[in-house]
Amino acid sequence: MIPTISNLQRRDLNHVWHPCSQMKDYEDFPPIVIKSGKGIYLYDENGKQYLDAVSSWWVNLFGHANERISTALANQAFQLEHVIFANFTHEPAVLLAEKLAKITPDGLTKVFFADNGSSAIEVALKMSFQYHMQKNKPNKKRFLALTDAYHGETLGALSVGGVDLYNEVYQPLLLDTIRAQGPDCYRCPYNESPDSCRTPCISSVEEKLKVHQAELAAIIIEPLIQAAAGMKMYPPTYLKKLKELCLRYDVHLIADEVAVGFGRTGTMFACEQADITPDFMCLAKGLTGGYLPLSAVLTTEDVYDAFYDDYESMKAFLHSHSYTGNPLACRVALEVLQIFEDDNYLDEIQEKGAYMNELASKVFNHQPYLGEYRQTGMVGAIELVKDKVTKESFPSEERIGYKIYQIALEKGLLLRPLGNVLYFMPPYVITKEEINKMISITNEAVQQYFESTKVPTYE
Repeated sequence: MIPTISNLQRRDLNHVWHPCSQMKDYEDFPPIVIKSGKGIYLYDENGKQYLDAVSSWWVNLFGHANERISTALANQAFQLEHVIFANFTHEPAVLLAEKLAKITPDGLTKVFFADNGSSAIEVALKMSFQYHMQKNKPNKKRFLALTDAYHGETLGALSVGGVDLYNEVYQPLLLDTIRAQGPDCYRCPYNESPDSCRTPCISSVEEKLKVHQAELAAIIIEPLIQAAAGMKMYPPTYLKKLKELCLRYDVHLIADEVAVGFGRTGTMFACEQADITPDFMCLAKGLTGGYLPLSAVLTTEDVYDAFYDDYESMKAFLHSHSYTGNPLACRVALEVLQIFEDDNYLDEIQEKGAYMNELASKVFNHQPYLGEYRQTGMVGAIELVKDKVTKESFPSEERIGYKIYQIALEKGLLLRPLGNVLYFMPPYVITKEEINKMISITNEAVQQYFESTKVPTYE
């Protein structure tokens, strides 16, 4: 029985199919109609306020309805909204490509624009394969990815993903990906500590490379944080060793920085912390500060040169999107990058991240079901477990994270759980007082859920 709902909610349920949702859930918990946003807050049709602790799916960097970004968008809309990007160009795209080449790791000089994170992954996979083919290495047509990886939901991106929730049903359609065991610092089989870890888990990747190097085009990885897997975090030394292996075995490294780029890990890009340059870097989400779809794949002169030839050679990279290099999105991205420079946001991220880490560690330490609180940059995650000693997870069918999410919404906080993991990825404009509020409400929601369910405590 659908509860009393508003006119817009009813019309939504008549026609809209929402992403990443079991639509039957909306019978009991209809979609919240958001009318406006400002700063870190969203406001529904009844005027209720929600603190956006997840940056609206990790895209918002500098707050909703940001005046600088909105002004830049409006100005561009009155000048040029879109133009075909084959045989044409425009100033926002040129300036953005120059800027990205300047701020990303050394050697990433060529920029290919796409529409979203999954599209960027598809571009990188296709480029890597075609590069090897045009370098007379036709056997290099497979990819290596990690367990628990997530790289998007188009078929190529799903193929290199490793989260069954998203890709299991589509297995008959997917590429034959080679899978290596990924790092798992919370449940480390080597009993290493992240602070002093020697990353023995990289041996799983090397074993696969030894066997499959002749057929491998590239390895793809989410640097420092496997996000959709539950914000699983690992040290930069793993990335550094991975890059060394790629060089040794003649395999490309694709860095999927879609979720972790643009300051999320404390540096502009996660790869910086390992002092590496991947062969491909995929960027999206925060690139436009939450305003418009845009992604970019950055690569090297070496890769670019493998495609550069007379037309008759048929070596061109024939991949396109109708909105490739969209002027509105490029202009917004330029403003986002300018805000980083003008307001020293990387310094703020360091300061606010340290504050959030200290406060959250103190507050959640008293939770009887806290397995671990972990944080990298301004990405924090609470993993709830049934047994703190064995680290046994709650059964997924209990949907504990989802139920806590509902309680938090009632209290004015937007979380987006990943199974039994609650996480924070707020816009950088959040204040320390608002960090207090975010953590306090989360703590209250967790306590309220477990007090109401009377789950036995394991100490």
